Amino acid sequence: MFVVTAHADGVEAGCLVGFASQTSIHPPRFLVGLSTKNHTFRVAADATHLAVHVFDTKHVDVVELFGGHTGDKVNKFDRCRWHFGPEQTPVLDDAAAWFAGKILDRFSLGDHVGHLLEPVGGSPPHALEHWVSFGDVRHLEPGHEA
Repeated sequence: MFVVTAHADGVEAGCLVGFASQTSIHPPRFLVGLSTKNHTFRVAADATHLAVHVFDTKHVDVVELFGGHTGDKVNKFDRCRWHFGPEQTPVLDDAAAWFAGKILDRFSLGDHVGHLLEPVGGSPPHALEHWVSFGDVRHLEPGHEA
């Protein structure tokens, strides 16, 4: 599971994402699917970059914040530690690893829109972590319908 964040027009947004994958080694590319019903999708529509985060299970509370609440009703960034990273992407301080990616393309994936990213900066994990997986968050009621 990944937490994806965006910034556009003075607004920060972020959500829990299950549809994401590396798509190319040379050149490096990563694909993120954002639900069209999601607040983050609407902010990302005007963003030039997204940040993609992975979390160790010791910070599952941050993952639950971004998966269990909608930015339409709650400012999630008031409830966690973060800073601006490359190209003003919001970077979540408790992430075990993250990268920012330039949005190269957007395309329909059904009820999600794919955002093809070119990594431009980030922070790798410092140790072998126990990553948050679907099993750790399956109990969440999503902030928006999927």
